Parts: sequence; structure tokens; C-alpha cells
Amino acid sequence: MTAPHLWVRAEQRDNETRVGITPEGVTALMAQGFRVTVEASDSRVIATDAYAATGCTIAPQNSWPDAPADAIIFGLKELPEDGTPLVHRHIMFGHAYKGQSAGRILLQRFKAGGGILLDLEYLTDETGRRVAAFGYWAGFAGAAVAVKCWAAQTRGQAVASITPYPNADALTRDLAAEIDGLATPDALVIGALGRVGSGAADLCGRLGIKVTGWDMKETAHGGPFPEILEHVLFFNCILAGPQTPVFVPKSALDRDRALRVIGDIACDPDSDFNPVPVYDRATTWEEPALRVHDTPPLDVTAIDNLPSMLPLESSEDYAAQLLPTLSALAEDTSPVWVRAHALFQEHSAAV
Repeated sequence: MTAPHLWVRAEQRDNETRVGITPEGVTALMAQGFRVTVEASDSRVIATDAYAATGCTIAPQNSWPDAPADAIIFGLKELPEDGTPLVHRHIMFGHAYKGQSAGRILLQRFKAGGGILLDLEYLTDETGRRVAAFGYWAGFAGAAVAVKCWAAQTRGQAVASITPYPNADALTRDLAAEIDGLATPDALVIGALGRVGSGAADLCGRLGIKVTGWDMKETAHGGPFPEILEHVLFFNCILAGPQTPVFVPKSALDRDRALRVIGDIACDPDSDFNPVPVYDRATTWEEPALRVHDTPPLDVTAIDNLPSMLPLESSEDYAAQLLPTLSALAEDTSPVWVRAHALFQEHSAAV
């Protein structure tokens, strides 16, 4: 077969500076025979010059719509919502397979253009485990945002906007200063055995926050879960599906509770399977918390690109996990990509 042409696009979403492949990864793919094009970017955490030094082609920023028809467009977050038909194969997080309203529109664009979505969220091995995930750093950063929110709420203040940090140690030092002098909260993590839950628990551990860890065993009875309301912080760290129970129903808002902040790190508020239906929209870097009840206060934090708070660490980690699967693009019968294509065909047929 013809050598694959991987086109690494610049991210076009605000506050998104991550990238899914490092210059070392580019070098490895080119040694394998790939053609690699990397768009210039004035915001990517790894400078364009570092990619140029590999000898790959550097294309103008956001020029991917004009890429050759055989190019595989590789990015992380959403494309501009301009309604244009999509003609290429795209590797990205599509957020299109769980009933999301924007996802249906995205699939219609692929259908109109004849393109294909190979969704990063659904690249799985033979056991169903994702081959690469930002989960650990999503959990770490998501817990950090929730703790920031709790500290501000406790002081009767609005939580400040979120900015990136150079590394996890700097973030931890900043948080420790923010909670200094406050009574230490406790936390319950659902999904504690997974990547996301591990990251959330590790952040809490660095700050001396006691964590109760739950996973499938503790939620198998389907609810209700009054124990969640007995903790100051609650972190939802699971990828919800049709069988996922509701963890915090709307009726919990008016009940006696210690719960003050929900960190919905999974962040899928417009999914049919949202297990935290006390809120209906994601929060943002500029406004990280959404107040869903006043007395006593209950805030939700739900930012959907949390690893961008630690863009270099999360990019390097994710890129290392994903590189073997990208390398397999050279194989027509790679099971990971065959499964991803079949899933796209199934869902696009329904729109």
C-alpha cells in the first residue's frame, strides 16, 4: 500500500495547546516510511521549530481543509463548527457516539463529504481497553480545579479563571497555598481504579485530602448513593454508558449534605447517559464553576479539556501511548483501526 500521509493539524480551540505526537514520534513514523506534515502553530506547547528539525513538511496553520485527499488529518479537539462537509479521514476526539447534539451534526458533515471519523476515544485493544488516554492528567487537573473551587467557595469568593501550569509540581504548590488555613475536605472518587480516578486520587494525596475510592463493585447495586452526599468533594471519573446509574440526582440538591463541589471530570452533560444530571452544560477556563444550588452551596466543575492545564506532561504521556497505534496505520488490517472504522460506519448510518 501507499505510505500513509499523516497531517498533524493545529488546534483551533481556545486554551488547547496539547498535541498528540512529539517530534520524536514524527521521526519514528518517517523512518517507517510515513509522509508527515505538521501545521505551524503559534500556541502548541511544542514549538513548530522542533517539528521542522525532524525534516517533516511544515504547512500553514489551519490549512488542513486543503490537504491532499489521501492525507489523514490528526488533531485532538473539535473542528470549527462551520458546517462544511468533511472529505478526509480524521483522527480526533469526536464526541459523537453517545447522543451528543453537536455529535450528530459532526457525523452529518462526514456523511456529506464522504470522510471518515476515527475517534481517539474508541481506539481500543482486543479487551476493549483504550490504547491511549489522557485520563490520568484529566483526573489530576480536574481534581485540582474542584479543589480550587472549594477553596474559593469556602472563603465566599468566586473561583478565579484557570491557566496552564508548567508542570504538576507547580500546580500542586499553587493549590497548597490556596487551601492553606482551611479545614481539609474529604473526597469520594468513582472510577478509582481507572486512569482518571488514579489521577484525581494522586492530586488529593499530594494535598493531604482523604479519598474514599469506589469502582464497579461499589456502584453495582445501581443506587441510590447517599454516601456521595456525605463527602465534601465528589469526583466522577467514569466513562458513562447505558447501564451507568445516576450518582447525584436533582433531588440531592435540597437534601442535607456535606457535598459542596462536584468535579465531573468525565464531563458529558449533554449525553443521554450523564450520571450527574444536576447540571446541563460544561464549564470553562474563564468560569470554571457552575453554581447549581445556593443554600448550602453546591458547585459543579466540568471542563472538557482538563489535561491542557498541564499541556507538556499530558502531551508527552499521551503521544508515547498512541505512537504504536499510529504506526499501525500502515497496515490495512490493523484491528484497532478496523474497529474504529466499523464504529464510525455504525453511527454515521443512523444520522
